[in-house]
Amino acid sequence: MTFRNTIVILLLSVLCFTSCKDDESDFVSIPPRDRTEQQAADKDSLLDYLSTHYYNSSTFETPGNYTYDDIEISELPIDVNGNYEDLPNPDINTLLIDAIETFTAEYRDVEYEYYTLKLNQGGGDTPYSSDTVNINYIGLLTDGEDFDSTANSEDLDLITLIEAWRLVLPNFGTTTEIVENEDGTYSYDNYGLGVMFVPSGLAYFNAPPFGISSYSNLIFKFELYTTEANDHDGDLIMSYIEDLNNDGNVFDDDTDNNDLPDFLDIDDDGDGILTKYEDLDNDGDPTNDDTDEDGIPNYLDSGTAISNQEEDN
Repeated sequence: MTFRNTIVILLLSVLCFTSCKDDESDFVSIPPRDRTEQQAADKDSLLDYLSTHYYNSSTFETPGNYTYDDIEISELPIDVNGNYEDLPNPDINTLLIDAIETFTAEYRDVEYEYYTLKLNQGGGDTPYSSDTVNINYIGLLTDGEDFDSTANSEDLDLITLIEAWRLVLPNFGTTTEIVENEDGTYSYDNYGLGVMFVPSGLAYFNAPPFGISSYSNLIFKFELYTTEANDHDGDLIMSYIEDLNNDGNVFDDDTDNNDLPDFLDIDDDGDGILTKYEDLDNDGDPTNDDTDEDGIPNYLDSGTAISNQEEDN
């Protein structure tokens, strides 16, 4: 098996792996519905949820390092006729619909709407959609049942997660300070804290892991601690730099049109010279080598067939 074939298999595995921790064997797939129609239904369901649920907003008025356990989401009380009553204790609670931010994103040729509740921005760096992040989270269904969580913070590659994570986390910052405690645990200061409310099309759609119904809208409460850039194909170029059109999506950049995105392609321009060997000055950065001075670095310029590998020969 060639290395290129190995990379192709890796890409296919990544595209199929849409859970934080569930492996592919847990997936149950049914024939997919029309994504545009499903998004319209999901949007109505989410807006109804946000209009009938509230959170303990007063808790977060005092500055502090809160956790996702401090976020309490409750359903409005219902009267004897089955109608929703008014918001209880509006001085300490807020309807979600009045607190969330609304975002849109195009994914698989469909425009999706999703929502976030930002309880703390976080004072550190913001992650790229191809980074590995250290987070603590819990995943919930809209009926309040939890289906996934971290016992402690975990390092997760955003490339391996559902699309919603790659859209939401770049809007939050990481921690500004990490302190190691005497017992070996760590404390974090001023990290990103929030909740995302996402339609099924940005989650598992028709192929959820065991325990989740197909086309389920999902909720994630999360704490974002750190972020670290990745070089997924080991070509000396960080994956976020291979987002050439700067749209936050590394999957749609394919310089040589070989159906392998640049961040997984060891020869980005398809000229037969591995990208890492087009680092002519051996400074560990192929992006600043431009032999013909045409403004296109050699590793993206198939017309510049020169490398330090050739020079060594």
